[in-house]
Amino acid sequence: MAFELRSPSFAPNGSILTKYTCEGDDISPPLTWSGAPAATKSFALIVDDPDAPDPKAPKMTFVHWVLYNTPAATTELAEGAAKGALPPGTRTGINDYKRAGYNGPCPPIGRHRYVFKLSALGVELPDLGSPTKAQLEQAMLGHVLDKAELIGTYQKAKP
Repeated sequence: MAFELRSPSFAPNGSILTKYTCEGDDISPPLTWSGAPAATKSFALIVDDPDAPDPKAPKMTFVHWVLYNTPAATTELAEGAAKGALPPGTRTGINDYKRAGYNGPCPPIGRHRYVFKLSALGVELPDLGSPTKAQLEQAMLGHVLDKAELIGTYQKAKP
């Protein structure tokens, strides 16, 4: 069985609902996954926007959410999990808003892609404090057993 990441709230490459964005409640969407390798000891999740600031001329990848050490037995994150309902042991990193936790899509112009990247790790990582995406990726080197990805899109209703 392939390692897959899904959301009951949006289809792959589909529109992310406004409630999960800066124009709505800015809560994290529900996510589910299956098919992780048997040797998985923890999961790490990074959500970023490779189209910042303008999808016609991207200049950077903007990070919206960083999680690590989600327990291996976990197969979902509930809607709004970032607001205090993360699985026990899950640690939060710093996003590009310079905050710990989830900040949803808020594209300044055009329709952006938001890439939800879930990594199955063969270890539980040491306490990294509140790492950035780059720090987490560095800590994950050599420990990634498999990756699953889900892409959603969003364009502001009010430019």
